[in-house]
Amino acid sequence: MLLALAVVITGGMLVLSHLLGKAGRRPAAKDVPYECGMTPVGSGSSRLSVKFYLVAMLFILFDIEVVFLYPWAVVFRDLLRESATANLIFWAMVSFLGVLFVGYLYALRKRAFDWRETAEPRPPSAPA
Repeated sequence: MLLALAVVITGGMLVLSHLLGKAGRRPAAKDVPYECGMTPVGSGSSRLSVKFYLVAMLFILFDIEVVFLYPWAVVFRDLLRESATANLIFWAMVSFLGVLFVGYLYALRKRAFDWRETAEPRPPSAPA
């Protein structure tokens, strides 16, 4: 019973809003995006280079590293008194940073940070 009443009230509100609304009487100027008082130039659907997405993903990757590094540093400072635990935690973080550094070198090797439009791939035998 209450469900039917809720459906009727909701449907009535939608119908009244459609009949009384000003959707069809809207001026054309309201459909143009506002760009700081200036007339918009060009289309708003221009494509971005894939390099922007690649740099954003690499930034997130190295930003997550800081998310892991900060709590480690706080806990490590407190655990310095216990040499066995501190030693294990230290080498765990060194290995994590080592893997991250290898990933960074891989990104450099694949020229992920090269912004030239005509970046030719380096031959496999060329030195890094």
